[in-house]
Amino acid sequence: MAEVSDYRPRINDYVKWGNIEGWVYYADFDHITIEISVRQKHPEDLVHSPLHKKHHCLLVCNEYQWHELEYIHTRRFCSPKDLSEVETYFRE
Repeated sequence: MAEVSDYRPRINDYVKWGNIEGWVYYADFDHITIEISVRQKHPEDLVHSPLHKKHHCLLVCNEYQWHELEYIHTRRFCSPKDLSEVETYFRE
């Protein structure tokens, strides 16, 4: 949608990077991570790490690559409980 050279990614932005699409999961001054998939952990794995219930697959995108990102939209709620809470909007 909007490709802007001075775009600074923020957490909960949905971005496209080449043929990859996903949510900005972490943002810092020099890099971001883009979440491209999430899956539930096996119940046996939860015994050893009960606080983290899912596996997240993340890609690192460095600041010098941000000009390659295409901003799509932003989600309003980072942890929706159901589809009624999945709302997106365009950040100015």
